[in-house]
Amino acid sequence: MSDAAHGFPPLEAPGARVLVLGSMPGRQSLAEQRYYAHPQNAFWAIMADIVGFDPELPYAERVSALTGGGVAVWDALQFCERSGSLDADIRPKTRVINDFTELIERQPSLVLVCGNGSAATMAWRREVAPVLGDRAEAMAFEQLPSTSPAFAAMRPEQKLEHWRRVIAPVLAAH
Repeated sequence: MSDAAHGFPPLEAPGARVLVLGSMPGRQSLAEQRYYAHPQNAFWAIMADIVGFDPELPYAERVSALTGGGVAVWDALQFCERSGSLDADIRPKTRVINDFTELIERQPSLVLVCGNGSAATMAWRREVAPVLGDRAEAMAFEQLPSTSPAFAAMRPEQKLEHWRRVIAPVLAAH
């Protein structure tokens, strides 16, 4: 049995320099209507370290600190059907990609897109970047290790180091 999953609007504030791209929120995130809600997902701890805020802040305050620090967050998919929370569970023929044209127009200062794992990276390269054309080519793209607890091939400290090495210099350059 498949569950229909509808994504969230982007987290953004004017002047974003980095876009963190996910694939589709997992079940817990969808239930709580919050990005990266699973307590074992390393996203908020990693971003708190890089941007400089307390990862234990209430969700709205974390979002404000993150977006105020120059980071936007969105998912590649607007809609899909899947049987669980994993990207591997997504039924390919049900995938609907978000329209990134307006986001890119609202955020002309974006210089880096970071794929949070391989599914987000594949969606960007195959389905989003071709639509954006020159604008996508003008931005750097980096695949980063997934913050999901399902990606256990790397310890959280190793994930943090990869993310910090890619994102911190871009945020510091502003």
